[in-house]
Amino acid sequence: MLRCGFVLLVVAYHATYVAPVIHPELAPRPFSFSHQVGASLLLVVSAYFACATVGRHSSARYWWGRMARLVPAFLATVVLTWVAVRYLAPADWYIPGKRDLVGNLLLLGNWRPQEFPFLDGSYWTLPLQLMAFTVAALMWRSRCGRGRGLRVALWVAVLLPLGLWPVRAAGPPEAYRMVVDGFGIHRVHLFIAGVAIWMWANGRLTRPHFVALITTCLLGHVMHTLILGPNGWSEDWTATIGVFCGIAVICLAARVPDWDRWIPGPLRLTARWVAGISYGLYLIHQTIGYVLMRRLQDFGAGPLEQTATMLAAGLLLGWLLTRVIERPAHRALMSFYDHRARPCWVSHRPWRLLPVSESPIRHSAQPSTGESVNGHPVGAPAPAARANP
Repeated sequence: MLRCGFVLLVVAYHATYVAPVIHPELAPRPFSFSHQVGASLLLVVSAYFACATVGRHSSARYWWGRMARLVPAFLATVVLTWVAVRYLAPADWYIPGKRDLVGNLLLLGNWRPQEFPFLDGSYWTLPLQLMAFTVAALMWRSRCGRGRGLRVALWVAVLLPLGLWPVRAAGPPEAYRMVVDGFGIHRVHLFIAGVAIWMWANGRLTRPHFVALITTCLLGHVMHTLILGPNGWSEDWTATIGVFCGIAVICLAARVPDWDRWIPGPLRLTARWVAGISYGLYLIHQTIGYVLMRRLQDFGAGPLEQTATMLAAGLLLGWLLTRVIERPAHRALMSFYDHRARPCWVSHRPWRLLPVSESPIRHSAQPSTGESVNGHPVGAPAPAARANP
């Protein structure tokens, strides 16, 4: 349920604020949501559900499943977006070449953004999710995957970027920036927040410990979003407070069973449907939406019609991406793993962190593991789990 709201915040941010900033020829929007909130909250939700699923199977199968869910849909989206911009965008826009296509397929945008600009700005969350799921799979088989070792690892992960913040603020060398941004270290506090919420909701963190850890994560977000401008340091406090409030809502949803029963039935079903395609919607709506906006404006459509078309196209294309690419590819790759690629050392018995029956959350909708922000931050339902957020 919450995933639906968060991904729609992303769409609203791109449609009403980012679009006329990137393409000034687009008519001003009558309403502008200028706060980057949704993608950050999708990363928190992604980390939460990573904790809920990491113990259900072997680490290798868990990792393969996350890659099978995220990567095929991403690759298909990159190709589709490249084709749309190259052949449908106005001539005065930047037309990507084959080098741009390869750079985006290889996820080089976070590493060398000047040389490999994103075809779609939403792609920045995917390397972070791939990194987080890989670390989760590796940690689960080690002493850092449970108990005291896990708690120490969480504190190190959230305190290290805070300690290195002066280096980033002073204008770090390109090699430093490339490593930090490439591995998503600057956003790790969002993943730690999701892990902390899951551990607290399942009785694996005491309340004082949870409050201390989540407060440190929030501090990390404040420091990350500080911007040095001509007039000194500034902070988008509206966006920051929005992220804080979103994390508070996730905490509430994690502890209150079936909280969505108060939502009217038709609205609840619609929200679940959007949540189920949220990964595809997140990946595909932005750049293709901008192309549609510009073409509609050329035909005389106003800002409201453009924004509505961007949302409708995102929902339609996101649904198609989920039904045609994401879910079939996931099923095929998991079948391949189970029958041919499963390492001989992997046990058939799942390694469980916590039986599902012991979780205090009564899930009411299967979560997407893609999240978008980025994936995520968001896609098709994960098996054997009902979830809200």
